[in-house]
Amino acid sequence: MIELKDVTHAYGDRPVLRGISLRLEERRIGLIGANGSGKSTLARLLNGLIVPDSGQVLVDDLDTRKQARAVRRKVGFVFSNADSQIIMPTVAEDVAIGLRDRGLPKEEAATLVAEILARYGLGDHHDHQAHLLSGGQKQMLALAAVLVTQPEILVCDEPTTLLDRRNVRIVVDTLRSLPQQVILLTHQLETLADFDRVLVVSEGRVAFDGPPAEAVDRYIELIDSEVVPAR
Repeated sequence: MIELKDVTHAYGDRPVLRGISLRLEERRIGLIGANGSGKSTLARLLNGLIVPDSGQVLVDDLDTRKQARAVRRKVGFVFSNADSQIIMPTVAEDVAIGLRDRGLPKEEAATLVAEILARYGLGDHHDHQAHLLSGGQKQMLALAAVLVTQPEILVCDEPTTLLDRRNVRIVVDTLRSLPQQVILLTHQLETLADFDRVLVVSEGRVAFDGPPAEAVDRYIELIDSEVVPAR
């Protein structure tokens, strides 16, 4: 379970998050907001990629400021652009690198890599050059590389932004099928219809916290209120 206690964060003199307190316990949680609302910063706080200027972020009572390594074992993170996450030359190597500090025998690690690639549609691409994969395949590789480490929680920062409709469906269906708790940032509001809870972030604060349909309505109201009529 992730808990935020009066969290604030700023970039220089620009406040981004303002006094956020949350308990994130549900299995499927959506996070929506306009660009610049603070939602991506909030997401990065959840596994210690960013630490708050004040307040605390706790993952099963582990403080992200003091125990970041242990937190990242529990909370995996998937970025919107898979190219920024893929770091090894081949598909198998990119998945295997997440296991290198686990102390597994070489054969066991290889078996885990093969299993995860097969599970996520990349079994025939074991030795392929990772940068030559399609956009959808790259995103599945990024996802597989995180899931092979068996995190308890998965935070996904707009993982379908660069994908076509078919690959959006593949990624979303994959996320729905996972046993892990999933916290999903997205602009594709229809993907949140069956989520347990959706947070709307606006101007660094949580403007709404509740069921998906009501959250989407509130988000649309906020966006509409910011639109300046043409003259």
